[in-house]
Amino acid sequence: MKICFVGLENLPVLAPEYKQHNIAGEGVQQTLLCRALARRGHKVSTVVWDYGQPDGAEWEAIRVFKAYRPNAGLPLLRFIHPRWTGMWSALARADADLYYTSCAGMHVGLVALFCRRHRKRFVFRTASDTDCDGSRLLVPFARDRWLYAYGLRRADAILVQSASQSETLARNYGLAGRVAGMLVEKPQPVAARDIDVLWVSNIRGVKRPDRILELAERLPEVKIHMVGGPLPGEEALFRNIRDTAAAKANVTFHGRLSYRDAGHLYGRAKILVNTSDIEGFPNSYLQAWIRGVPVVTLIDPDRVIEREGLGVAVSSAAQIPAAVRHLLGDATALKAVSDRCRAFIEREHGEEKVLAAYLDTFEHVTRIDNTNAEMTVSGQARHV
Repeated sequence: MKICFVGLENLPVLAPEYKQHNIAGEGVQQTLLCRALARRGHKVSTVVWDYGQPDGAEWEAIRVFKAYRPNAGLPLLRFIHPRWTGMWSALARADADLYYTSCAGMHVGLVALFCRRHRKRFVFRTASDTDCDGSRLLVPFARDRWLYAYGLRRADAILVQSASQSETLARNYGLAGRVAGMLVEKPQPVAARDIDVLWVSNIRGVKRPDRILELAERLPEVKIHMVGGPLPGEEALFRNIRDTAAAKANVTFHGRLSYRDAGHLYGRAKILVNTSDIEGFPNSYLQAWIRGVPVVTLIDPDRVIEREGLGVAVSSAAQIPAAVRHLLGDATALKAVSDRCRAFIEREHGEEKVLAAYLDTFEHVTRIDNTNAEMTVSGQARHV
């Protein structure tokens, strides 16, 4: 099967020589899927931003097509060129049987339009709880929200991260979503756990980096490391967080790190703290758990942390310091949670188990005949 993954931020995860560029969780997930499918003999490609790399080059048997430079084009006009034209040109060069993308945004509509015109199959996967609720979308422009809704309704299949996302998608859009797990890469061994608390995220308002600085103030004896780079429109917040962190003796602020360098810090951490108001199923949880690092967080997808004992799910930010203090203060309890984290990943997130839902979905939609492919969404027969 020829599969193309549309993930503009995939290249910095796939190719270490581009590690200076921004990395997001879905870039990690899509790249891990690309690698796993390529190892199984599928012809895999990905459409990414143009960072100056050669078009059509291969990394690890994954062919990479560039769409457009992140800031190229004139305001207003750049939606058509180079964004629409560049995206469609890259999709055409990929010439896949099936196109896969994730995260709400205008690209979902552009991929759906391309697939509809060229009689290709299209699979979408949610990346945040907000992707399932039109009133909470993290998409700023009405045009892009419309394109997202258009693409969502024309996907041949929709995959979701959790049962709660499936319920929200059905309630808000009247569409069915199948739960598909997430992959996680096996880590290299690390000698010592010398970081008490690790915080990893892009620096943006909804991630609430201010809360980890409040934790540093409340627990000055706890060594905290922060990882995260600025996003467009969030530069002032980044500078404020960076400067505030620099003034605290117990905080080390790394800024943006590559996927591999951040992975090394996970291995040194005792606890991962997530302070976000909005998430889906964060990659950071999996990267922590596979290393035996429990998570303290406000976000507990399908109550998995509470149910499996993988850390502490708090109901308010005010409870984070006590949860951290408890775990760090009881070595026996911390070891027990650490063991549960590793066992959970081995049991639930093995590569074969996770891939089964994706492969089944991909094989199903590529068997849909042309009549079914043109059915209206209202009957939901097009979604698996």
